[in-house]
Amino acid sequence: MPDDSDKTEILKRWSFDRKRPLVDQVYDDLRRRILAFELAPDVSLSRQELSDHYGISQTPLRDAIGRLERDGLVEIYPQSKTVVTRIDVGLVRETQFMRTAFEVEIVGMLAADPDKAKIAPAGEAVERMQWVLERDPGFDEFNRLDKAFHRCLYAAADKLGLCELVESRSGQLDRIRRLHLQLREESKSAQVVADHARIVAAIRASDVDSARAAMRVHLSGTLSRLDVLREHFPGWFA
Repeated sequence: MPDDSDKTEILKRWSFDRKRPLVDQVYDDLRRRILAFELAPDVSLSRQELSDHYGISQTPLRDAIGRLERDGLVEIYPQSKTVVTRIDVGLVRETQFMRTAFEVEIVGMLAADPDKAKIAPAGEAVERMQWVLERDPGFDEFNRLDKAFHRCLYAAADKLGLCELVESRSGQLDRIRRLHLQLREESKSAQVVADHARIVAAIRASDVDSARAAMRVHLSGTLSRLDVLREHFPGWFA
């Protein structure tokens, strides 16, 4: 294990927050690294190395890894090893089915609601995405804004609990989305912003059918490229 000075440097570099439970922070960071492919599919995770890296005991690390297993992002072999899973297309489709069911209904509700002030944050999110798109922010910033837009819609419909459910199940789907952008399809990010703008416009126009149709088309984009993604990254799919 690192000595006290080494631990201090690790925690400083890792932006350790003493106000949050340690297990939550370890889980969040490991999840981020898996979704970013810093920890690629089939990589074996050494609990001792992770314990040393984070400067923590085995207990919070075990709890964090257990949560990642429930997310489908790692597989634990008792008394043997823990391995980052390959992308499970079945789980991707299942999560996308749930997300589509929720979000198509949500935009329909918002379009039917006469109080359009509720979607102001979603409209502002689209404007921010357009602004950063013109400045090429990279995947992480664009992805953060994309998620923020959808979260604004859940919040406007008073359904944030459903948003959290979707986010907890979206690990496999998020890896697919990152791979999609790694194909360097320049129109992908621009299409996302255009889709968001179209959804907001339909809600503001109280056009329920158009809002639902726009959301359905928007959410189908990445899955329509699954065969291409599997061809480009064959070793990362189950």
